[in-house]
Amino acid sequence: MQRTILHVDVNSAFLSWEAARRVAAGEKDIRLIPSAIGGSGNKRGSVILAKSVLAKRFGIKTGEPVLMALRKCPKLYLAKPNFKLYSQSSKAFMSVCLKYSAAVEQYSIDECFIDVTNASRIYQSPFSMAEKIKKDINDSLGITVNIGIGPNKLLAKMASGFEGPNKIHTLFLEEISEKLWPLPVRALFSVGRATAQRLEKAFIRTIGELAHTPLCRVQKLTGEKSGLQIHNFANGIDDEPVLTKPKDAKGYSISTTLQKDVVSAETAYEVLLVLADSVTMRMRADSAKAFCVSVTIRDNNFVDKSRQQKLPEPTDITAEVYSISKQLFSKLWDKKTALRLLGISLFDITKQESAQQSFFNDGQKQKLRELDKTIDDIRSKFGADVIARGSLLQSKEDAEG
Repeated sequence: MQRTILHVDVNSAFLSWEAARRVAAGEKDIRLIPSAIGGSGNKRGSVILAKSVLAKRFGIKTGEPVLMALRKCPKLYLAKPNFKLYSQSSKAFMSVCLKYSAAVEQYSIDECFIDVTNASRIYQSPFSMAEKIKKDINDSLGITVNIGIGPNKLLAKMASGFEGPNKIHTLFLEEISEKLWPLPVRALFSVGRATAQRLEKAFIRTIGELAHTPLCRVQKLTGEKSGLQIHNFANGIDDEPVLTKPKDAKGYSISTTLQKDVVSAETAYEVLLVLADSVTMRMRADSAKAFCVSVTIRDNNFVDKSRQQKLPEPTDITAEVYSISKQLFSKLWDKKTALRLLGISLFDITKQESAQQSFFNDGQKQKLRELDKTIDDIRSKFGADVIARGSLLQSKEDAEG
């Protein structure tokens, strides 16, 4: 029996959720004016996170600097990001989707796959079921979604990316030649900019041309594994199941583009502490630990450098990751070049307990774990911004001594 998969994608999620919150409070709907979610325009690292349909008409794009967006539309209304609201809204969105099937996979904060192969028998057609889900989300949450319908996750996701907002599209196998193959090859899910450029230089410009190119040639251009995947995708082939339980993370990473170039180790250490705090908190929430810490720097000439260190014992301790990150940073940076980006990545993830030697002694380690747990608990109750570790810099230095 052919599967029926829906891909549900919230239209301009961050802006929609903020607009819905305001409408519920009796305020004006910012979706009806040129508006966007982003920081203040005087900060270099501020980018557009979401935009309204009217803002899109000015050529404003998600991911572009706020300053550039304001040049395109000087009267653009900017709302500040509210990540606590987004988290709450995402959970509400998922709750509605779970009413229609137990097989729901959250793909990101604002999109999910729903396997309705069996549930769709209750409805006249998958399209009518999608209409009911779309209406339910709009009535209960005040937001609109695009829904793609297909026989697998790949085609459902491609379909949801067709015209929007507030639309339902199908992409079944018999519709591939008409709806999928005429699209540019860079529109195919998982084909990045570099891969698209290689294919286009080889005169493979559309998804249809990719689908009809011999697999061996595609693999020669893009690599064996990647070539097989995009060739299958171009032909509508995808056997990946809808996962009701998320896969374990292979790694955790975080980076930040700095508002001002970093020119001192002290400033860099403050940034690294914030990054270490954030990435380890995410890892602890998954009950995971890492055997490897990596630090990346980018100078103001956009040159990246990175260095990593293997650990004798996996860690989830903020102070430990921070200490190692400082050591790696000191080996990377020449103390002369101004830096515009810092990042920390944690690899070789495990959920197993280990009895090997620790970076800190047992007493220090237990105190630091208790500190991390206390901070995590406070943040889970009152929000991530309620407590910062900047004031704890000195205690971290003491713990290392």
